[in-house]
Amino acid sequence: MQQLASSAQLRAIVLRWTLFTVPLCLGLGFLSARAAGSVPDNAWFAMLEKPALYPDPLVFPIVWSVLYVMMGVALALVAAARGARGRGLAVAAFAVQLMLNLSWSPVFFAAHRLTVALGIIVALIVVLGVTIALTWRVRRMAAVLLLPYLAWVCFASLLNLQFVQLNPGADGADGSGAAVRVQL
Repeated sequence: MQQLASSAQLRAIVLRWTLFTVPLCLGLGFLSARAAGSVPDNAWFAMLEKPALYPDPLVFPIVWSVLYVMMGVALALVAAARGARGRGLAVAAFAVQLMLNLSWSPVFFAAHRLTVALGIIVALIVVLGVTIALTWRVRRMAAVLLLPYLAWVCFASLLNLQFVQLNPGADGADGSGAAVRVQL
């Protein structure tokens, strides 16, 4: 005979997952940003013309920290839903969107590829939308936790587009002011 877990046991399972997924999301986000040099004193970034919508640089680490925590909790809710239909697919979609998320900073800040970064962030919006839809089928609260993330990524894509438009000579620049063109 199968027994259902008590609500206390279910909360404990979610808590254990959260203790793993929140530091994972925060840590990976921090490492991606740090490795990419996505800091306000980045010399290449400092020379770029900023869009009118560009917020104070202090906003970014605060917002991203909150979003990574929410992402970690959302992932924990889905991961803890053992036996739920679509759980594996939702976790896989989450992993893909997280890889896209983590690849954006190195492409934008380290490789100086503004247009490629824009492509990544547009792909992120699509995959994140799919992730939210798949997550909704497993745990609705997890999908709701991802909605502010989607809104922020949409805003970030607008900023990325404006950086491309305002700084056409900086797309692919090596930091010395010279552009590098690679043709395939």
